[in-house]
Amino acid sequence: MPLTPFAIVGAGWRSEFFLRIARALPERFACCGMVVRNEAKGQAVERAWDLPTFRTLDALLQKTAPRFVIVSVSWDSNPEVVKDLARRGVPSLCETPPAPDVPRLIELCEALDKLHAKAQYLEQVALRPHHQAQLAIARSGKLGRVTQAQVSVAHGYHGISVMRKFLGVCYEPCTIAGRTFTSPVIQGPGRDGPPKQETIKDSQQKLAFFDYGDRLGFFDFTGDQYFHSIRNERVLVRGERGEIVNRTVHYLKDHLTTVTQDLVRHETGRFGELSAPHLRGIQWGDDWVYRNPFAPAVLMDDEIAIAEMMAGMDAYIDEGQEFYGIPEGCQDHYLALTMDQAIKTGQPVQATRQPWARATPLSLEGRGGGGEGAEAPSAPPRGKGL
Repeated sequence: MPLTPFAIVGAGWRSEFFLRIARALPERFACCGMVVRNEAKGQAVERAWDLPTFRTLDALLQKTAPRFVIVSVSWDSNPEVVKDLARRGVPSLCETPPAPDVPRLIELCEALDKLHAKAQYLEQVALRPHHQAQLAIARSGKLGRVTQAQVSVAHGYHGISVMRKFLGVCYEPCTIAGRTFTSPVIQGPGRDGPPKQETIKDSQQKLAFFDYGDRLGFFDFTGDQYFHSIRNERVLVRGERGEIVNRTVHYLKDHLTTVTQDLVRHETGRFGELSAPHLRGIQWGDDWVYRNPFAPAVLMDDEIAIAEMMAGMDAYIDEGQEFYGIPEGCQDHYLALTMDQAIKTGQPVQATRQPWARATPLSLEGRGGGGEGAEAPSAPPRGKGL
């Protein structure tokens, strides 16, 4: 694969993910510069990552030639940066969410359509290896038609994206009802590491039902899950012939025979093996339901997922092969905003079809990483699922 130069606008916590990916995959990605408006912060980035920073987008594009630009700024700033890049004819990969509210989501989509923009949305959670493996099984037919997905993996639009993928829905109307629940928990680690002492804190949990009529999604999340070892993610996917419960799959071979198999994660560098630690893939019975396309690079699961989206930009720019369009990202955030409204009012709220809705997005088609005997996924390029 050719080396892909990219640039970043923004220097927050998430920007470091892209830089770590480039450092782990120097033959695949190269960050040619970052827009960091604050001079002192820009100098700190230059020292830490040995790359140039610029105070304006103009300065970045005068000195560098990125194949695409990752936009990783605040919700309020994001729409203007994406539109500015579109006016310049520069492809962008937009961090979440595209805009802060529904009017600005609509305005952004209309503006990008008029500009014939090359822009995609960076929603990586469903591309984490274990979710790709689960999705490959859910789409394999082993479970029959999937009618229910209970997802507790990430906040707001991230978790909703994963839930939608399991249900095979996108722009369809649905009724949303929800509430919160607050409970005590020993404070766990955060972005800055573990707490200095034991403290009990309140943990707020969001719970919501997404009723699509013939399919039901259930969203459940508390922010402690991102770092806390005693608050873990959970997935339950149910079809007429079987279900996935986290890493275990139960399905009917025939109406009298139940098969139970676990997903097995294959990693190197463990139990005396002298290879560098990395994920090889995930196996289910005899099948590889996910193979890591970036092995043997040392990347955590979220970075593998983000790297897949970065790699998908090549096919998108060259062939117009979308993998997560801005309208689909708008739908994720719209559903999250509607969920929050239902929780705040205590009443069910109808999510309606929005102006950005279009034909079924490619990302709802066969998009699992991994195994032999599968159909090729639509985008981005990766191993094949069941």
